[in-house]
Amino acid sequence: MSTSTDGAVLVLNAGSSSLKYQLLHPDTTEVIAEGIAERIGEDESSITHEQNGESSTRTEPLDDISAALDAASEMFAAAGTDLADAGLSAVGHRVVHGGRSFFHPTLVTDEVVSEISRISTLAPLHNKANLAGIEVARKKLPDVPSVAVFDTAFFHDLPDEAATYAIDRGVAHLHAVRRYGFHGTSHQYVSGKVAEFLGREYNDLNQIVLHLGNGASASAIDHGEPIDTSMGMTPLEGLVMGTRSGDIDPGVLLHLSRVAKLSNDQLDTLLNKNSGLKGLCGDNDFRTITARMDSGDENAKRAYKVYIHRLRRYIGAYMIELGNVDAITFTAGVGENADNVRRDALAGLENYGIVIDDERNSLRSKQARRISTDSSTVDVLVVPTNEELAIARQAAAVARGEQPE
Repeated sequence: MSTSTDGAVLVLNAGSSSLKYQLLHPDTTEVIAEGIAERIGEDESSITHEQNGESSTRTEPLDDISAALDAASEMFAAAGTDLADAGLSAVGHRVVHGGRSFFHPTLVTDEVVSEISRISTLAPLHNKANLAGIEVARKKLPDVPSVAVFDTAFFHDLPDEAATYAIDRGVAHLHAVRRYGFHGTSHQYVSGKVAEFLGREYNDLNQIVLHLGNGASASAIDHGEPIDTSMGMTPLEGLVMGTRSGDIDPGVLLHLSRVAKLSNDQLDTLLNKNSGLKGLCGDNDFRTITARMDSGDENAKRAYKVYIHRLRRYIGAYMIELGNVDAITFTAGVGENADNVRRDALAGLENYGIVIDDERNSLRSKQARRISTDSSTVDVLVVPTNEELAIARQAAAVARGEQPE
């Protein structure tokens, strides 16, 4: 049975070597199709497409994002959907860094493309790839509005004390050095879902949201306004992540530059791709790490302890910043699936009104759920994130000439 695509939004998340996409209705939340092209630019590129309850995979050279979107379009057509004639309302693009220029979902124009390109120095690993996706979509779907949705937007108005680094203010201003925060689309979406789940007004709640995936970030939201977040000028600051170090003494970089003679590019690779859990134990998949811990692997145990230690430190800091906490919520791949992480992150906090129900915590579900006891004064929740839906809704609103909240 065919599904109408009128009014649907195509969401694109272009990375340096991948293209994730999803076609969905922003109002009904129905996902029509989704897929991912991987290892773009390599000999063993592949693309997997899911539509009408069926999944298909093609392995072929995909030289760039343009070739990946061409392949995706062909797979859409094979499943009965011609993207160029599908009645799309918008193409929504995830853009990692908005800098000081972009803090709302933005209709893409030539001027917007130019500005995203200019600020790509703030996130060269991400924005250039995001921009490639925008340019390809505008070329292949010229009659469909493209809308950029920025990861940093939700945290644009962080208080000065949270957004400011203690370096020379002239240097910071000249080079746009400040704490921007990331995963904002997820933090905003999940915190809104928390209010719905609890049946309370969003602006009445004090929340801590823990987005724990291969990339990980925490946020403190005071009566609907984010007041702090763990990621900073780049997505490298904060929590221990799959392959990223998170917080590190900047003197370590100076030491490695002087003593180990590592170049800027080598330091970049070290901190972004060869650190975090992978750097500590050689794996960044929590399922593998947990299995290794169960078998007595000391490196895996140490990596896990470091991960939990950093996570608890941020939770504690945000509890103090907020004064009182109504809800602590776990989301994203690790947050939604690793019950041991949730248990250990909040262990021993009963005196603060945080009590985990072991049975609830161990249950697996794709639905929003409470994992704290009925007597816990702080609600501890697991809420699946849906960044694609959030992007689709914002893109559709902008395409209609509205400014989403």
